Amino acid sequence: MDVSIIIVAWNVKELVRDCLKSVFDETKGIDFEVIYVDNASKDGSVEMVSQQFPKVKIIENKKNEGFIKANNQGIEIAEGRYVLLLNSDTVILDNAIAKTVKFAESHPEAAVFGCKVLNPDKTLQRTCSMYPSLLNMFLSAIYLYKIFPGSRFFGREEMTWWDFDDVRKVEVVYGCFSLVRKEAIDQVGLMDPLYFVYGDDPDWCYRFHKAGWEIMFTPEPEIIHYGGQNTKHISQTFRLQLSGSILIFMRLHRSKNAFPFACFLTALFFGLRVPYWLGVAILNKNERTSSIQTAKTYLIGSFYCLTNWKKLLMNKEEVSEIL
Repeated sequence: MDVSIIIVAWNVKELVRDCLKSVFDETKGIDFEVIYVDNASKDGSVEMVSQQFPKVKIIENKKNEGFIKANNQGIEIAEGRYVLLLNSDTVILDNAIAKTVKFAESHPEAAVFGCKVLNPDKTLQRTCSMYPSLLNMFLSAIYLYKIFPGSRFFGREEMTWWDFDDVRKVEVVYGCFSLVRKEAIDQVGLMDPLYFVYGDDPDWCYRFHKAGWEIMFTPEPEIIHYGGQNTKHISQTFRLQLSGSILIFMRLHRSKNAFPFACFLTALFFGLRVPYWLGVAILNKNERTSSIQTAKTYLIGSFYCLTNWKKLLMNKEEVSEIL
């Protein structure tokens, strides 16, 4: 088996159908299996997959186990030499999976491989970054990378100066399409379930790097990623979770003395955006309700960062037991 394709979803039946159809239509020349992990969907997703894609292996969870644990469930039964973590809101283009596997075969030094990811309008979606650090968190908070996207300094975290048009070693490949060598997983271990959802990509890539593996990007294979479809049901909650996940990384992989500064910089990130969203609410009547809600979320996030950062997390009890 060349590759085990793992797709995790929660109440996005139509997206899952489109994703699976593209996988089977656009994957040629390799042996592959598809493992679908359903996180207690109520929209008939499992029944649809079972009826329309009978070759797919299905893991049906009785409750939402989160993105990380669900992917780990798929990895544990995967038979491929590579594992592809593929978001359910993606569409495969022009044999992208086989192209990425071919690229991986020519780079045995690397554990993780990313491809070019496009928005639905075919514009570029940035899916590589640097690891979280105090400097990167500060630059993200002050937002100057938006003003100076071509700057290698201000845009360093999200690599905004790069057009994603060449083969390159990177620090982090995002998990919407992440091909991972099974041999490396066997060495380093599964993704850390502490992250629940979001933040697993930097952590896993960092652990691979510490074990001596490279992380690589290739621009030839392409996919479409709609983005945020699994989390739009409660997007404000997931926004807090994202920042909380970055703080988990800082707690696990940076010095103890750096962590209070990381909490302050996250609070600064949230706090600087509250006036902006309040301004949008005042000036744009049509966006008033959503803008006020966003401002409220950022205000709460800033407060939590300065008082009890674990309240940002959806699995705060589990994290509190360990960290």
